[in-house]
Amino acid sequence: MSKEATVLFDAPGPRAQARNRVLTAVSAVVLLAIFAALVWRFNDKGQFAGELWNPFLKWTVWREFILPGLGSTLKAAAVASVLAMLFGIVFGLGRLSDHWWIRIPAGAVVEFFRAIPLLILIFLMFFVPNKISPSIADSQFGTLQRVLVDDFFSLFGVEINAGTIIVPAFAAVVFGLVLYNGSVLAEVVRAGVLSIPKGQSEAAYSIGLRKNGVMRLVLLPQAIRVMMPAIVSQLVVLLKDTALGFIIAYSELLNAGFNLIPANYHNNKIQAGIVIAVIYIAINMSVSRFATWLEARSRRSRKTSGTTLGTGTGTPSAPGMSVRDQTAGEMGSASI
Repeated sequence: MSKEATVLFDAPGPRAQARNRVLTAVSAVVLLAIFAALVWRFNDKGQFAGELWNPFLKWTVWREFILPGLGSTLKAAAVASVLAMLFGIVFGLGRLSDHWWIRIPAGAVVEFFRAIPLLILIFLMFFVPNKISPSIADSQFGTLQRVLVDDFFSLFGVEINAGTIIVPAFAAVVFGLVLYNGSVLAEVVRAGVLSIPKGQSEAAYSIGLRKNGVMRLVLLPQAIRVMMPAIVSQLVVLLKDTALGFIIAYSELLNAGFNLIPANYHNNKIQAGIVIAVIYIAINMSVSRFATWLEARSRRSRKTSGTTLGTGTGTPSAPGMSVRDQTAGEMGSASI
């Protein structure tokens, strides 16, 4: 714990520091005791037997089960991340529209899909199209349904046969992830734009920019830096949520590692769960580390490109320009 005072707490004194050291030592001893008890219990139940762990040292197991499952997980996460970001940007900006006929429907869509559990969304995406598509095929919207499936949804493996839509597990997982996480990201986008000081948009309007230009050139570039931690956190959640494809038999990492491997190797579910958990932790830590690097890089570039008045840095003055004119120009650009 930091010895300096912050907004949340005062700097601890000598007695508080000593108490904190004692509590830390006691907590460490308790945690070590719990860990030792777990290890002893595992050993007592034979969970450290070589036949239960050896499968994960075989290349065949990784080639046939773990790596294909990891590939399916990363594929679904990558496609859903891109689409969820697009969904979030469109509906997040839609909620900021001055037109009620855009703002209200966008808000209704976001709140509706944010309120439904992701597991239910995946179920709906997997089962509902198959049930309602025959009725739509016999109506006046039958042609539109076929065109949408053939020209767009077929990219995700969706097929239509005799008016019945067949949604594969991959598409159901992706659509569910996009609707839920896209709605959350829409709120992130809206909050990020609203967090920018109002003076920024007022300064942009004062030089003649329209709302589209203000949003695109002034607000969004600044809001992206504010939104980055929340966006990355939600993408990590999205990656972990691909494991819910397990319910509809999507062959992702959890299904391959937690179902298929134990079925073929001595029912070693605990060992499989530990290995799969370590893989997920490694992936999520890598994503978080990349986000930290990206945020630090963005912060450095912002500092080096900024103009500091009175220090001799920044854009050099043009020939014939007075210091007063240059300062006024710098203040005007800084306000935007």
